[in-house]
Amino acid sequence: MQHPFAFLGTVSLLLGLAAGFIMHRSDFCIAGMFRDLFLLRRTVMLRSFLLLVIATMVLFEAARLLGLLSVYPFPLLYAPSAANIVGGFVFGIGMVLAGGCVVGTLYKMGAGSALSMTAFGGMIVGSGLYAEFHPAWAAFLKKTTFFPGKVTIGQILGIDPLFTVLAVAVPSAAILLSWYRRDAFKRTAFASGYLQPARAALLLAAISAVSYLLVGMPLGVTSTFTKIAGWAERVALPEHYRSLTLYAAVPLNFVHRLAGTAPLTGGPGPVYDALAAIQVPLIIGIVAGSALSAALLGELRFSCRVPARQYALAAGGGLLVGLASRMAPTCNVWHLMGGLPLLAASSILFLCGMLGGAWLGGMLLVRFLGSGIASVAGRMCMPDRGAA
Repeated sequence: MQHPFAFLGTVSLLLGLAAGFIMHRSDFCIAGMFRDLFLLRRTVMLRSFLLLVIATMVLFEAARLLGLLSVYPFPLLYAPSAANIVGGFVFGIGMVLAGGCVVGTLYKMGAGSALSMTAFGGMIVGSGLYAEFHPAWAAFLKKTTFFPGKVTIGQILGIDPLFTVLAVAVPSAAILLSWYRRDAFKRTAFASGYLQPARAALLLAAISAVSYLLVGMPLGVTSTFTKIAGWAERVALPEHYRSLTLYAAVPLNFVHRLAGTAPLTGGPGPVYDALAAIQVPLIIGIVAGSALSAALLGELRFSCRVPARQYALAAGGGLLVGLASRMAPTCNVWHLMGGLPLLAASSILFLCGMLGGAWLGGMLLVRFLGSGIASVAGRMCMPDRGAA
């Protein structure tokens, strides 16, 4: 292929448009799912999250069995480490305080949420802050890595991935079927154009699978956040920027058969590489897709009338999310919509840490915002297009 970046960017843009549109219509907010679990005892969205993971798992495995994947597991998944748990824990706190994870923040920005724009700024700052102690954290990650060279549970056990997928997918499918028969996926909606989360889950699973097939990896955006922070630091503090080893790293290096024979390389440095070619159009697409959905519904408006303390929480939470997405490494969307369906051990550890962090984040919300937490939590996860 003569211009692989153009191909990758076009596919990512289209997938981003679809994902942003779907997430806005369904209010498919991963941060809100776990926040509601601990604060409001609501589980309907978590049921759809399980459906998303299992559907993606089946699609990924089908593509592998058919020989359609360029690389398995996909790039930038690593052997499990204690860093996954710690990073996940910090991420869980941050996403609840910020009112959204990295992708959730993007689709809410597209609909005009000033809180999400504030959280986005915090994520950029947090991504840059990580560069200050990257060498020490990288050493910690290396020292606490176990099963080196093995990414998935199948690789750790030394068995074909099909067996681990069947062991998880079959009983999960039975649970999902029982929920479907009891109409337990349905979420009461009061907004026109609302997309039920179960349908959104299936559509997002398809988007993840298409991304893996055509781009070589599932959805991911946080490397670009680090690139933005690196660019700002290079402009403002050029000498200090040159002393930071993070921006010189090039962790992405793989051959994608649909993009030619030359390896695709990229890293967190502020340069136009394969990661930028994939993630920048994806980010633009998610924001634009959400904005399009909101405009078609007559809901596209700049919303900023919330108490100052919520802006402080959004900024601080965003900073923790940006920091943790490098510590983990990578964010919840990468782990939960990509690594978890592959049964990557690092993603399972990230989820465990994130659950604890989301619980603590919920408790901090109660402490900082006090009474009326249910209504406040809804505003922090705008646009809230559904109800119970």
